[in-house]
Amino acid sequence: MMQGEAERITASMAIPPGSLGLLEQQVQKLFMAWPEFYPEIRPHHFIFAADNGIVTAGVVRQEQEITYLQASNMVAGGAAISCFCKCQHVPYTVVDVGINSEDAVGLDRKVARGTKNFLHQPAMTEREFWQAYDAGAEMVQRAAIAGCNLLSFGEMGIGNTTTSTAVLHALTGANLVEITGCGANPGHPEVILRKREVIAAACKLYAPLMKAPQGIIRCVGGFDIAALCGAMMACHEKKIPFMLDGFITAVALACAATIQPEVSQMAIPTHMSKEPGMIYALKKGGIAPEEVPIQAGLRLGEGTGAILGLSMLRTMVYTVYNMKTMDELMMEGCGAAK
Repeated sequence: MMQGEAERITASMAIPPGSLGLLEQQVQKLFMAWPEFYPEIRPHHFIFAADNGIVTAGVVRQEQEITYLQASNMVAGGAAISCFCKCQHVPYTVVDVGINSEDAVGLDRKVARGTKNFLHQPAMTEREFWQAYDAGAEMVQRAAIAGCNLLSFGEMGIGNTTTSTAVLHALTGANLVEITGCGANPGHPEVILRKREVIAAACKLYAPLMKAPQGIIRCVGGFDIAALCGAMMACHEKKIPFMLDGFITAVALACAATIQPEVSQMAIPTHMSKEPGMIYALKKGGIAPEEVPIQAGLRLGEGTGAILGLSMLRTMVYTVYNMKTMDELMMEGCGAAK
């Protein structure tokens, strides 16, 4: 749908123009992303789960086993994202692209049992990168065949704020002091210092190999980021918009939009993550901070913010379809006055 047509539809609602603020802008972006005017939102949420070898370098305080336990909890329906999705009637799929376990959790697309410690060698091989990337693209293809017209993405993996910060630093050159946050380690300033140290060393080591987003993710990223990037690229190809979650997904968007700038037209932002690198990732992904509607200090991941944003967008779509237009209201008023 063209921008003018989308704006005309929202402008016809019986409300003062712009009085629903960002919600009007978001539903316009949804309509422009859709290849045709759908009568309802048909969503699906994908969570890409993987472990990260860099955790052995002292960048986290949690045990790596938490990735397996929490991903299993998601599948069982007991995690935060499980509850968010069930409350909003959004079907979801946990995709194991690299959990460090013998058996897969959820849908098996396991590339390896976690990435390598990128202080010593690239996080993954080129073949492994494309395997994870293709797994993300495959999920979008499956959703398209199932008739979905709006997707959302989340992730799970201990250490993935470190990998995401490393990818963002290599991609943008942003100051590590400004973009490195605590992740799931609040109250541990030594963790932030260690993250900066590790990321700086790795980015210097692999600089010749990191000329493009694909090489950056391969050297210092994670299987979850590779899968997210592949999924977002497929969304552009299939013309399926997606709800953007927090920091990790924003970094994946920054990579995808660097490869294909039009990907940002498919991305609908939801919340401003508490991670300090979020604003840098959004800008690199073609999204202005003022486009983000939820300012709630979220930093859980999993796609929780994306599902909250989806619930607001679904409300707006229903409102657009069911609210009287200003013309209808005026005609009724004229009829009553006769």
